[in-house]
Amino acid sequence: MENNPPKKGGIFRAYLNFNVLYKILIGLVVGAIAGVILAASGVTALPPWISVLGTIFTRLLKMIIIPMIVGSLVVGASSVSPATVGKVGIRIILIYLATSACGVIIGLLMGNIFQPHAELATLASDAAGKIADTSVWDVIANIIPTSILSALVNETVLQVIFFSLIFGLTLSFMKVSEDERIRTIASTMYNWFDCLAEAMIRVVGGIMQYAPIGIAVLICEVFAKNGAKVAGALLVVTVACFLGYAIHVVLVYGGLLKLYRIKIGTFFKEARTPFITAFVTRSSNATLPTTMTAAENLGVDKEVYAFSLPLGATINMDGTAIYQGVCAFFLVMTCFGRGLTFGEMAMIVLLATLASIGTAGVPGAGAIMLAMVMQGIKMPIEEGTVLAGAYAMILGIDAILDMGRTALNVFGDLTCTCCVAKRLNYLKEDSVIK
Repeated sequence: MENNPPKKGGIFRAYLNFNVLYKILIGLVVGAIAGVILAASGVTALPPWISVLGTIFTRLLKMIIIPMIVGSLVVGASSVSPATVGKVGIRIILIYLATSACGVIIGLLMGNIFQPHAELATLASDAAGKIADTSVWDVIANIIPTSILSALVNETVLQVIFFSLIFGLTLSFMKVSEDERIRTIASTMYNWFDCLAEAMIRVVGGIMQYAPIGIAVLICEVFAKNGAKVAGALLVVTVACFLGYAIHVVLVYGGLLKLYRIKIGTFFKEARTPFITAFVTRSSNATLPTTMTAAENLGVDKEVYAFSLPLGATINMDGTAIYQGVCAFFLVMTCFGRGLTFGEMAMIVLLATLASIGTAGVPGAGAIMLAMVMQGIKMPIEEGTVLAGAYAMILGIDAILDMGRTALNVFGDLTCTCCVAKRLNYLKEDSVIK
């Protein structure tokens, strides 16, 4: 009896315990093979009872966008305590946001150079026509909502991001108020949003467990409609992203190290371990211990890195920003057969930079952020559209792209921390200073 434990739920547990990366890759391969077989057999549409599995996945993604933004951004912004971080906090946040903006621009540049796209047949009724271009000034003015309830209901992402940041920063001041009542209610409100953010992270984890099934169905539909010709497009996306990552390291981070007169060779030697760890784990948060050790070895004062590195794991997403630029171009080019307008590119820069503040430093978070960005430029990922099929293609290779972007994110955290420490004379070791 003892040698025959009950097997109820055994397969389900084995599925949950299996690495999500491998499950998604298997889903991609299985869906692609099934789609090619169906295309060769002359079958271009899946039965409704199978197709609905892909629809469920796209609807789950849409479901979490707004609560994910509100919870994570309010917590991220309110965690920046003005009473404790002072000039260090202001500088590190500004440099994080500036490098993230550079990342989006590099990603969009890679998109315009490589112009990655797939020739996909329409899966169902698509949003037709060209979205009107808007001026940068209109984009800036429209950031501010006239009604937050209207912004939430209409899923106006940039306005929700703006309000969440303002609300979170206000909470950060209230939490250090001299009035005990204000401190208490601010802490209570913070805990509420912290609970929402944590709950959404777990919901995302659950959705990613379902992702292999949804991706397999969506990819199958894409390949059944278009055959194997779309595989080359994914290779172009991968090359464009990784080239963008390399350019960002050399130009942006290398430029910062040169500007602040930090020895690049010594820095790279210490940054190597967290870089490789991030590449393998695909998690900025999981890499934090090794990143902190590297910062200490480089002579950064603990007062700086103990604040800047955990913050960077939350808000500094340069690799993710490059990924947004390339993949947004791929989705628009595939869906509408055109590049991005100037207004759309400006919106993507703003969205990706601001949304990076609330992106969790966990595997796969960049893919969720991509859905937010597409929603923000008025191209929501709807079931049964070319956009949904193209998004599924990106998700299929997201694990590969995630390795590079996470490594870049962590490398950027360490770079920015060292530069700010050097600027404020918190870099103790002369060995890293020219």
